[in-house]
Amino acid sequence: MDQPVANPESEEPAGGWGSLKSIARMVSENHPPLAFLEELGRQNKPGGVMCVSCAWPKPKNYSAFEFCENGAKGTLWDLTGDRCTPSFFAENSVTKLRTFSDHELEKTGRLTHPLRYDAGTDRYVETSWADAFAAIGATLKDLPRDDVVFYASGHAGLEASYLYALLARAYGNNNLPQSSNMCHETTSVGLKKVIGSPVGTIVWEDMEKADAFFFFGQNPGSNSPRFLHPLQEAKKRGARIVTFNPVIEQGLVSFVNPQSPVDMLTGHETAISDLYLQVRAGGDIAAMMGLCKVIVEADDRAQAQGGTRVLDTAFIETHTTGFDDFLDSVHTACWSDIERESGLKEADLRAAADIYIGAERVIGVYGMGLTQHVHGALNIAMIVNLLMLRGNIGREGAGCCPVRGHSNVQGQRTVGIAEKAELVPLDTLKDLFGFDPPTQDGVTIVDAVKGLIDGRIKAHISLGGNLLRAVPDQEAMEHAWARQDLTVMISTKLNRSHLFPGRTAYILPCLSRLERDEQAGGTQSVSTEDSFSHISGSTGKRSPASPNLKSELAIIAGIAKATLPANPKLKWDDWTGNYALVRDLIEATYPDQFRDYNQRLFEPGGFYRGNDAHRRVWKTPSGKAVFTTPDRLNAHGFADMDGRYRLMTIRSNDQFNTTIYGYSDRFRGIEGTRNVVLISWGDMVEARLVEGQKVTLVSDFGDGRERRLAGLEVRVHTLPRGTIASYYPEANVLNAIDHHDELSKTPASKAIPVRIEA
Repeated sequence: MDQPVANPESEEPAGGWGSLKSIARMVSENHPPLAFLEELGRQNKPGGVMCVSCAWPKPKNYSAFEFCENGAKGTLWDLTGDRCTPSFFAENSVTKLRTFSDHELEKTGRLTHPLRYDAGTDRYVETSWADAFAAIGATLKDLPRDDVVFYASGHAGLEASYLYALLARAYGNNNLPQSSNMCHETTSVGLKKVIGSPVGTIVWEDMEKADAFFFFGQNPGSNSPRFLHPLQEAKKRGARIVTFNPVIEQGLVSFVNPQSPVDMLTGHETAISDLYLQVRAGGDIAAMMGLCKVIVEADDRAQAQGGTRVLDTAFIETHTTGFDDFLDSVHTACWSDIERESGLKEADLRAAADIYIGAERVIGVYGMGLTQHVHGALNIAMIVNLLMLRGNIGREGAGCCPVRGHSNVQGQRTVGIAEKAELVPLDTLKDLFGFDPPTQDGVTIVDAVKGLIDGRIKAHISLGGNLLRAVPDQEAMEHAWARQDLTVMISTKLNRSHLFPGRTAYILPCLSRLERDEQAGGTQSVSTEDSFSHISGSTGKRSPASPNLKSELAIIAGIAKATLPANPKLKWDDWTGNYALVRDLIEATYPDQFRDYNQRLFEPGGFYRGNDAHRRVWKTPSGKAVFTTPDRLNAHGFADMDGRYRLMTIRSNDQFNTTIYGYSDRFRGIEGTRNVVLISWGDMVEARLVEGQKVTLVSDFGDGRERRLAGLEVRVHTLPRGTIASYYPEANVLNAIDHHDELSKTPASKAIPVRIEA
């Protein structure tokens, strides 16, 4: 069997004509009104609408077009002309709908009416809002308070999110898990432990002054394409970019700017990464230890020769603790161990470290390739170690940059959607609203799933999302979800979580952020927080998909009024009529971060709520940033052995989280299917497989529970040996709920132990 002479994956650059063709396909398939063009022009601008896709920041000096392929797809998906009406459910039982793919379910279009599940006919039937709220409230009143979970997807605006958290606490629990539990909770826990801030430290202006970017496990080409514009500008001014990723992501290889007529006409590509190192899944700790070792060696030489120090000793001495122990671990680290665990050569790590040493200002960028591991928090600590060696946190042009997914996932945590009671000013809530908020911590996603499986959790309210598809142990979850006394889904479209209804089950259709939100006080605006901690206002303009839709905030208020005892300080009707009143409450609850909230709502680029670590104020127990001494060189949490692979779940460029826009992954050369497993040539030959062969992946977690994913086609891909890849969310079925980061409980989806059965 001869090895192919070229990589089988696509070498098409990110952006360019491929991006425009993909958007054009979405237009033809979704039949949006022509007004969608106006919406794209309003996106991410003051007075406009904030993108419904990712949480990438909005520049103060915005261009004519501030949207990317993902943003355009998200807009088209919401503004589709297709409708999912009660007549559709009359024709299709829930059992039948389970045969639909994820793509087919959402392609049925926007939900138009509130729906109640009728077990007798196995169908959802139309109901009234009044009846839905009354039934939901009656059920919630009868349930033990700890048995109910209030989940949020990370999309709803700050105003609705604040009231949702208030509803849960007035009801009697802190069971407020959120989608960050499944992606960047490791950031919230890991960063806070070492620098005292649960979020990234940079702002937009830092990107304009950075001399180098070091990427770990992040894919801007598919997940945050607007990031490619400042990266292109950085390359033009001579900045260097180094990437560590098991998969070659085209957005970090080359980019054709779709907004540049010259680039589009000439096909001019901007090369993004100066150095691209394919680290083994779970091997980033070793890779970063290698970088640190080279930097420390260079500093040792400088000291011996009487030269300028390489380390920022003034920063280390003034602002950090734990350095001496970390330094000892760097000196004793063995290159053979580093090479084995990282899968990288010493020479390549030395070349990367030389770029780091040669840059005055460095930004460390990372995504779920670092957070979704058993030792993900140690990954985060290591990137902070790397940055702190040369003082690259808390100064201009440098810092830590985790890239968030959902458009308001960070903001929801800011305004109180948190299961940890210590993160919320409970005394302030008591003063404002006249009740005693619960002080016991609530459940994380992992706790909620385990509680469902063992029967302890009796009800779920879901503010958006597709939780059943997003979590590990999907098969067990499907059975458990349907045993609940109550399931309530606040949604814009049909998804798989709707298809396993509880004994009482409702689908409550809501407005999209793009749609006009008319309340008693007139047209309302909402706000969101981006990955750089900036708050921006958003005003929908399009006509609602149905006159029967309610806003997320109005739905939350309706449930609250039907569920909670009367309290004159809980003014649900007033808040529904005027969202500015809710912003006043947020400001009263978090005055330091939301000063003059309503007055600054449409400030260009958003208003900055601040970040202590950005100012080199460390809210840690010691009052200093913490160097962490690693006790291991890998993050995956299981032993290597013959026949066991590290499976990383990946997304295509034709999806957003669990939403599947289509079956084209043009960057990887995969068309028409998602049922694939990507594997290196060497691993395929060693396993005696052939390309195109159908195989089954089997969990090798070792807890006695069988987890299998069959019918996957073998595809050769450029990957490190021992690392294979398959698509999320389909591959979630292979992940065990107990396979998660030790500190944050974020599912470890980037290195799942599996075996391959031919």
